[in-house]
Amino acid sequence: MTQLPPTGGPEATNGHAAEALLAVDAALSEHSAYRRNGYRQTERELLEEERRAGGGRRGNHNATRVSVVIPALNEGRNLRHVLSNLPDGLFEILLVPGSSTDDTVAVARTLQPGVRVIEQTRGGKGNALACAFAECSGDIVITLDADGSANPEEIPAFVGALLSGADFAKGTRFIQGGGSHDMTLLRQLGNWGLTRLANLLHGTRYTDLCYGYNAFWRRCLPQLNVDIDGFEVETLINLRAAKSGMRVTEVASFELERIHGHSNLKTFRDGWRVLGTILRERVPRHHRIAHTPPGRLEAGERRAARRSPSAPLD
Repeated sequence: MTQLPPTGGPEATNGHAAEALLAVDAALSEHSAYRRNGYRQTERELLEEERRAGGGRRGNHNATRVSVVIPALNEGRNLRHVLSNLPDGLFEILLVPGSSTDDTVAVARTLQPGVRVIEQTRGGKGNALACAFAECSGDIVITLDADGSANPEEIPAFVGALLSGADFAKGTRFIQGGGSHDMTLLRQLGNWGLTRLANLLHGTRYTDLCYGYNAFWRRCLPQLNVDIDGFEVETLINLRAAKSGMRVTEVASFELERIHGHSNLKTFRDGWRVLGTILRERVPRHHRIAHTPPGRLEAGERRAARRSPSAPLD
């Protein structure tokens, strides 16, 4: 058992005495905070225990199993590009086709014979993610859109952020190396306003609230607890990651233009839902878990290009 240095008498030095007094003061402050807000301290301590049980904050890339979750409603034409550009070495791919009426499942099974097709219990992107999360068995979970806007070649950057110590790696289009070819001016202004409002009400410092390219350790799923069905799920996940005291790293991501078809996103309808989520998830300042501002994993200017599918299915 490690002993504290003496705090008085001839054996103590001025430096040791000061360190001991600081340690005592910190312990008393922590105890007081625990008594004022015990259930939140317990939640943070539980997350720390889970980190230690999982081998610490840093990990071994070769031993890490990565699960990729892809909601894909009628995205058969786009999946030809998305699945062909996935990196090698993934542990599992979970596809949620919902009520697709095209060849989404057939395309996926042709390009990725080992793909797991997950059934939804209700409709909506949020429910698609929740159903897939419940079936994941990898160490890391990555959410990837099926329309071709999220570049699968960026997956190693997200995994690297987690292996370097983050609990939650959040994609952002608004730091060095990020950007978008798929965002209208109206959507950009809406995202800017909602991000600023969320930062103000939740004490966060996010640069991009409404972006669904994220990665996290599977052990974080109980804290995220996805329980809504719509597109506002991305906002919910980002806010709950911060509320739970997770270590967040924002990863630069370049959003590409949708390849085929039209988005299921409705700007005003889904914007109101995001606003409602921001207001519902707010926690009073004196009840918040202290969290550090997100780290930034920036990148040099990326070439916004896709590889051609290796095996055309037409």
